[in-house]
Amino acid sequence: MTLSFFDQFMSPTYLGIPLMALALTLPWILYPNPTTRWLNNRSLALQGWFITRIVQQLLLPLNREGHKWATLLASLMIFLITLNMLGLLPYTFTPTTQLSLNLGLAVPLWLATVIIGMRNQPTHALGHLLPEGTPGALIPVLIMIETISLFIRPLALGVRLTANLTAGHLLIQLIATAAFVLIPLMPTVALLTSTVLVLLTLLEIAVAMIQAYVFVLLLTLYLQENV
Repeated sequence: MTLSFFDQFMSPTYLGIPLMALALTLPWILYPNPTTRWLNNRSLALQGWFITRIVQQLLLPLNREGHKWATLLASLMIFLITLNMLGLLPYTFTPTTQLSLNLGLAVPLWLATVIIGMRNQPTHALGHLLPEGTPGALIPVLIMIETISLFIRPLALGVRLTANLTAGHLLIQLIATAAFVLIPLMPTVALLTSTVLVLLTLLEIAVAMIQAYVFVLLLTLYLQENV
């Protein structure tokens, strides 16, 4: 019986219990907790340096009002990177290949930025729907276009993360299957295919980190428009 290549993206269950919750809590177990000592071990020092660099990069386009989101943005960044990287291990499941999970992250955070803009500066927030100097005949059309583009933002966030990770995982599985099939038939071609597989795996590691950064960076840009 030949299974579908897309079976790897199905949410696994054990004894009828979905393992999505276990996969989502795993990242928080992997990272060590900071201590109250002045000097910590190397892993804690590296973790602190990494979080500091992330926060510095994410807060560059934001003003002081947006700095309140630093903890949330840094936590979301580390959370997504860990989930994406763990999904590259054999016999594991990548929760971020599920559109429902990505939309569950994107929609509330996007909606929070919109609500903040409407509460703090409603005139400026509504001004994004109509560029200055627009001819009168184009005002209804532009308002409709800008409104659609505003509501499509969370969908773009979720679909971008899902599509990139799904395509990368599927391509790795296709090339790995081809390499195993070609080993007894054409060993030289199988060796070349395995080399391509290793390079593609390295590329997918980079994509896993970049897509997490892009997700949080776009959320930061949306926040910038409303604070």
